[in-house]
Amino acid sequence: MSIPLGCFFPVGFDFVVVGHGCPRVALLRGRGRRKCTWRVFSLKELHSATNSFNYDNKLGEGGFGSVYWGQLWDGSQIAVKRLKVWSNKAEMQFAVEVEILGRVRHKNLLSLRGYCAEGQERLIVYDYMPNVSLLSHLHGHHSAKCLLDWNRRMSIAIGSAEGIAYLHHHATPHVIHRDIKASNVLLNSDFQARVADFGFAKLIPDGATHVTTRVKGTLGYLAPEYAMFGKASESCDVYSFGILLLELASGRKPIQTLSPTVKRSITEWALPLVREKRFREMADPKLNGNFVEAEFERMVLVALLCAQGTPEKRPTMLDVVDLLKGKANEKRTILENDDMFKSDLARNSTESAVFDDNSDGKSKEKDSKGHMNQESDIKFESADGR
Repeated sequence: MSIPLGCFFPVGFDFVVVGHGCPRVALLRGRGRRKCTWRVFSLKELHSATNSFNYDNKLGEGGFGSVYWGQLWDGSQIAVKRLKVWSNKAEMQFAVEVEILGRVRHKNLLSLRGYCAEGQERLIVYDYMPNVSLLSHLHGHHSAKCLLDWNRRMSIAIGSAEGIAYLHHHATPHVIHRDIKASNVLLNSDFQARVADFGFAKLIPDGATHVTTRVKGTLGYLAPEYAMFGKASESCDVYSFGILLLELASGRKPIQTLSPTVKRSITEWALPLVREKRFREMADPKLNGNFVEAEFERMVLVALLCAQGTPEKRPTMLDVVDLLKGKANEKRTILENDDMFKSDLARNSTESAVFDDNSDGKSKEKDSKGHMNQESDIKFESADGR
């Protein structure tokens, strides 16, 4: 991707890209808008804070580069993301993340402390999260400690939902995250959730229902319509969040390998159990049965509603917050009676009754197609995880 000399970066009102041969990103301070809570760091300062990006300071590594723990001269702790390889593509990812982090403020979104852009070095500075990520506690080196009791899990679910709901409904313009997953939900010292990593995020213009873009994200969390057609919308984040909720409730990974040639998605595993009301069998064994059954059932049902194959049937993140908090009982009752949660016997009985009540072949054909469409939605979800 080439950037013309001196062009403006179109994503946000505070960014410009200026260049002489290669692009440089400049973030302009707020010009009479809200007070900035971030600042520009020097490379020297970050070298000192991270002990020259010492391996012992490394918190994690991904395709983008590495994240390091650091300590500033005033004693405050920071996390520093250092881009691995400089390129126009990496430059744009850097610009998008700093832009979005600089403009959004919510208690459940990771806060921007600042950035550094010197030479070909691109670094983003965040608040340090002592309890690392949700992924680490579910599947990583913190999982053996069993620190995620049920109350913490519910708090993480509601907090991360509120953060995403802010992006979708209250940020201006609205933001699609595009990479909701366990490793991008960070945990502070009190295990409060902070949604992080906005490198793949998209700003949605007013009035737009979706944007068509190159597919980014993580297998197992991708909504079918996004994985297949590149149609990114708020509903794609809802789908990913549904997978995340199932992961949080069950302790299972989004995709399970059954054999060298067979894989099963978490929705494919969960839905039959829900239809048979076998909720207790779904709980993470690390909970040792210590959870509030009504809350657990609520979390699982909301998760599967979010992870439906049909985007139009998914709730909004505002609905998800209310459902998780138990504030939308009437809506939940309606949703619980959805055909997707009925047992095979109940669904077959309903289908037979509809078939008997209709006398013209056209109506029968329509009902039959409706049932097949529902089944194909479920299979569509699992196909995403192969």
